[in-house]
Amino acid sequence: MNYWNKIVEFFTLPEGDGVRAKDSKGRYIADDKSTVDVNEAYKDGKKPKAKKGGKKPKSRKPKKRGRPKGSKNKKK
Repeated sequence: MNYWNKIVEFFTLPEGDGVRAKDSKGRYIADDKSTVDVNEAYKDGKKPKAKKGGKKPKSRKPKKRGRPKGSKNKKK
């Protein structure tokens, strides 16, 4: 399947590489909202696609054993 992905990537438009643009002092440049088609925050002018993230499986905690804590179970 990797071979097919390379072919598709070759024929599709290039996506943003995700390298942020910086000014002369090394600070990040913000996007200018007045220009809709260009994103000045990135060097190539294109925002990279967001990565798909799946949910991580929850780890089960072991059941606690022993006397339950509460007002009725205090030693007198």
